[in-house]
Amino acid sequence: MQRKLWQLSPCDKDLAAQLSEDCGMDPILALLLASRGIQDEEQAALFLSDETELSDPFLLADMEKAVERVGQAIENFEKIAVFGDYDADGVTSTALLYLYLSKQGADVQCYIPDRITEGYGMSKAAIQKFKDDGVKLIVTVDTGVAAVEETEFAKSLGMDIVITDHHQPGETLPDAVAVVDPHRADCPSEFKEYAGVGVAFLLACALEGDFESVLDEFSDLVALGTLADVVSLTGENRTLVKAGVQRLNHNPRPGFAALKAASGTQNRALTASGVAFTLAPRINAAGRVGSAMTALKLLLCETEEEARPFAEEIEQENHRRQAIEAEISNAAIAQIEADPAIRYASVLVVSGEGWHPGVIGIVAARLVSRYGKPAVVITTDGDTGKGSCRSIDGFSIFDALCAVKEHLTHFGGHPGAAGLGVKTQNIGALREALDAYAAKVGMPFPTLTLDFKLNPSYINLALLDTLAVLEPCGCGNPVPTFGLYNMTLRAVKPVGEGKHLRLTLQKGITELTAMLFSVTLAQFPFKLGDAVDLAVQVDRNVFRGEVKPSVHIRAIRFSGLDEENFLKSVRLYEKYRHGDTLNEKEAAFLCPSRTFLLSVYKFIRANSPWHFDIDVFCKRSGCPAANAATVLVALDVLCELHLILKDGEGGYLFNEETVGQKADLADSEILKALQDRGGALS
Repeated sequence: MQRKLWQLSPCDKDLAAQLSEDCGMDPILALLLASRGIQDEEQAALFLSDETELSDPFLLADMEKAVERVGQAIENFEKIAVFGDYDADGVTSTALLYLYLSKQGADVQCYIPDRITEGYGMSKAAIQKFKDDGVKLIVTVDTGVAAVEETEFAKSLGMDIVITDHHQPGETLPDAVAVVDPHRADCPSEFKEYAGVGVAFLLACALEGDFESVLDEFSDLVALGTLADVVSLTGENRTLVKAGVQRLNHNPRPGFAALKAASGTQNRALTASGVAFTLAPRINAAGRVGSAMTALKLLLCETEEEARPFAEEIEQENHRRQAIEAEISNAAIAQIEADPAIRYASVLVVSGEGWHPGVIGIVAARLVSRYGKPAVVITTDGDTGKGSCRSIDGFSIFDALCAVKEHLTHFGGHPGAAGLGVKTQNIGALREALDAYAAKVGMPFPTLTLDFKLNPSYINLALLDTLAVLEPCGCGNPVPTFGLYNMTLRAVKPVGEGKHLRLTLQKGITELTAMLFSVTLAQFPFKLGDAVDLAVQVDRNVFRGEVKPSVHIRAIRFSGLDEENFLKSVRLYEKYRHGDTLNEKEAAFLCPSRTFLLSVYKFIRANSPWHFDIDVFCKRSGCPAANAATVLVALDVLCELHLILKDGEGGYLFNEETVGQKADLADSEILKALQDRGGALS
């Protein structure tokens, strides 16, 4: 388990108390709002309003031109092609605009390129196909703002293009009839955080001259696309998503109803997070490992019976996506663990021939979660490679790629995620350059932010009502995460065929149960009676008509862990294993004494096999967490001398064959190297 630095949100408690008094609201709600930057009654009312006013769509630059040209095409019955992207935002955008234009009597078709064979964005081949089909107007959704060359090609064939997009424009805008993108430098619209489906929605509203009817019809599409694209759930996006989640729960269109049934969520009331983690990945899966057109056809179905085969196909594609993802993740982890140059670099860079390009982004995110470092996962095809990057808060992977662009054929993205192209022969140089850049700018620790510490006695039905007010939660308005500190572990019970654990914990007279998912009893390092801190989220659970709070554990640690010094110590060990220069003080700190080595040896002998993380070793052995680096070096030395063995799963075994034998520490090359760098064996 990757250890993160727990941080309390910089919440002003005095401000929260004043907010509670001024608004007459629950103190916990006031604290949650303050932790999200809400400072006064007006901001609180705006944030919590169910009726945040949507902006006039004509405030978006070129919207008037777009409406005029699309309206002309509808009136003259010109052939229109809606061109979208293969992710969930693009699929929902395409479905929304296609359905709206069809309802207006337009002669409209829609198209989404194949991720593998066609790649992202418009292509000249697709444009030529439209021309051959008699298309007069192409309207892009969730793509197009970078299609300068493709737009010129369409114009040369006598076709017009209206672009709707939400990505950052380049230095040159396409010479289209209209380029509707809130991120244009000259766009006067105050709200900028729409997903692609949000911009497509605004075009439909502008064409209709009304918000209400379009929102009633398409809010579910807008909500899913917005949640899937992880844009900020603030401002107008809250209104759009709130309306859409309500429709998804109470009146879903046939395609979504079929998908809920196929995924087993038809009887559950989904929150925004539930939509983001159940329905959205399935729509995405179609474009990742199958065809996004399957997902589009699902959303265009008029009956649930018609939609059912598409939903079942998508469910199978999602299972296939998970299997492919697991296979590549395992290969990537094996590559990392086998090579110290990769494992202990500040930025993880792994590559594999023929890895599925549709899932490498997910694999990169899994590596970030496992190792607490930015990750670049590259699939190669002979001489060329295509990579997907994910990062941690505080380290912009986009800035990093800008700094090493001489090793890339192309790249793009934002601070948290990016894509790149690279020659296969340059992957090693790219790894070294990224590591050098990270050393120059510094690498922050991965963090887990808590809204605030919570007394467990406050986890009740009233808290559920308070949390419901904050919905929809997601990017920009995260699901509240609370710290339960100094809890005593009273019971542990495996559930779900042993795949998960139900913990019973106590503080004072308050006892509660909490779920720890995807951890087995063998993987659980804590014992009954341990004092632990928990980072938890609280959800509403309805069973046989009874509503109860359900506590989900996001992270657990020993109470009193000196986490920052522990992380600094582990970082020093990684610096040493990577072969970076150590100063004399660092070498001395890393070099274990004879007494220290003996204590580590005795601990492994008494607790063999040992499969838990190094923070658990420190706790159980009585070693300060700040000395984690020295423990790790001691384990390396003991393995080198064959006194203990690695078991191939990250654990350690006592070597019974060495009982009664004496080991000479002078034989350790590790100790010699550290002594040469300033360490001393005492």
